[in-house]
Amino acid sequence: MKDILEMIILNLVENKEAVEIKQVDGEKTIVFEVKVADGDMGRIIGKQGRLAKSIRTVMKAVALKEQKKVSVEFIG
Repeated sequence: MKDILEMIILNLVENKEAVEIKQVDGEKTIVFEVKVADGDMGRIIGKQGRLAKSIRTVMKAVALKEQKKVSVEFIG
């Protein structure tokens, strides 16, 4: 699941070296903390947060197959 998120994020940003994805596992939930360079934060969030919402939707669909709940947090 982390691989899919990493692939999506790396294709959106310019500074690929600054990307950090931390996975925090809970009993039934997984939290991904995505950290990118300040200049790339706008690319990840998108206009009015649409791109961020789309990324979360894709991750929820992937997590549904594994019967888990997932949350994606973007850290500047």
